[in-house]
Amino acid sequence: MLARFAKEEDVWVATTGAEGEPYLVPLSFLWWDEALWISTRSTNPTARNVARDGRAMLSLGATRDVVLVDATGEPVPAEALPPGLGDAFVAKLGWDPRGSASWGFLRFRPQRVQAWHEEPEMPDRLLMRDGIWLG
Repeated sequence: MLARFAKEEDVWVATTGAEGEPYLVPLSFLWWDEALWISTRSTNPTARNVARDGRAMLSLGATRDVVLVDATGEPVPAEALPPGLGDAFVAKLGWDPRGSASWGFLRFRPQRVQAWHEEPEMPDRLLMRDGIWLG
């Protein structure tokens, strides 16, 4: 599972607006220090929703090989990034949002992770609960 987080580049991020409206958007990410790191404009709904309540669901892969991540998110200003993270983000994704004041970072810490390929794997799909890896 962790190898997949390191390899994949894009993830669907679902958040909820202040009025309860769902918001779903694909974004690029970096797996770093047990968290998924995303950069987006600070004024985008995803960033505003995460700053407001911190809840998100993320999804990687196709429907027959999916990973679902319930996560808590928080905004992190570029100047507060852990050492090396910004350079790793650029190396993996090929662009650097740190130079723009309108872009910020979001850190998503997984709380529950489920994964499955097809129906026979459904009973064993839970890989993390309450932020603790199972098995």
